[in-house]
Amino acid sequence: MTKADIVNEISEKTGIEKVAVQATVEAFMKSVKTSLTEGENVYLRGFGSFIVKKRAQKTGRNISKNTTIIIPEHFVPAFKPAKVFVDKVKKETSVK
Repeated sequence: MTKADIVNEISEKTGIEKVAVQATVEAFMKSVKTSLTEGENVYLRGFGSFIVKKRAQKTGRNISKNTTIIIPEHFVPAFKPAKVFVDKVKKETSVK
């Protein structure tokens, strides 16, 4: 499912124009990105959490030059689904 599919589905179910739904979805995604870049996690009860994870420094290899490089510690965005969400997906997909 793409962003366009989500916009179409929300528009059909609510009767709101696609342009308004598109703007709302874009604003939501921008808000999540902004919060995560500022180090704030986003919690959506019953759905899940958008969190920032810290990756430790590690040694990597550049295979083409046969050298080792140090990858510094950094932060990455992650999504942790809520237990209800996980249970529903397990239940629904096991039937198909």
